[in-house]
Amino acid sequence: MFHSIISRAASINIGDATVRLITTKDVAAITAYYQRNRAFLQPWEPLREEAFFTETGWHRRLEQLMQLHRHKMAYYFVIQQQGSDEICGVVNYSNLVRHPFHACHVGYSLDQDCQGKGLMSRALAATNEWMFEDQSFHRIMAAYMPRNAKSAAVLKKCGFVIEGEAKDYLLINGKWEDHILTSRLNADWTMPV
Repeated sequence: MFHSIISRAASINIGDATVRLITTKDVAAITAYYQRNRAFLQPWEPLREEAFFTETGWHRRLEQLMQLHRHKMAYYFVIQQQGSDEICGVVNYSNLVRHPFHACHVGYSLDQDCQGKGLMSRALAATNEWMFEDQSFHRIMAAYMPRNAKSAAVLKKCGFVIEGEAKDYLLINGKWEDHILTSRLNADWTMPV
């Protein structure tokens, strides 16, 4: 079911919210999401150019994301609460490598006003299953900073296991940060046809 819904870029219910692939119609909503959460997300993300927080910048970025979707090189999902047109979170899959690795990275963020409701865990679980079932990935990798207890809890709840620690792994908010490396494996993986 998730496959057919996502393939049409429609929404799938994950309780009190929906998750779907982003489209070019989401320019205003995704811009508003990042503007609204700019200060909240800043400690956990790379430094952003000012264009990242504008509709013009997101229009260009969405054109690129649509190309990546079409070529199956990345997938960018948005989360919306029932009855709202606002985007309240994102889940993105990048660095997609097919044969022989069949692996990718996942990243995510959630609106500061939506924290603590299990919303990200539900969205991540649903999109992970799509990556496993529809896209035939064997491994999904995620990394988090040791002080990010909320992200650690989400990943653990979604079945990710710790595989190690990487020093100075990512340049976050202008500073090299250590990260805990995790992954979730597809126990039912079969060779894509």
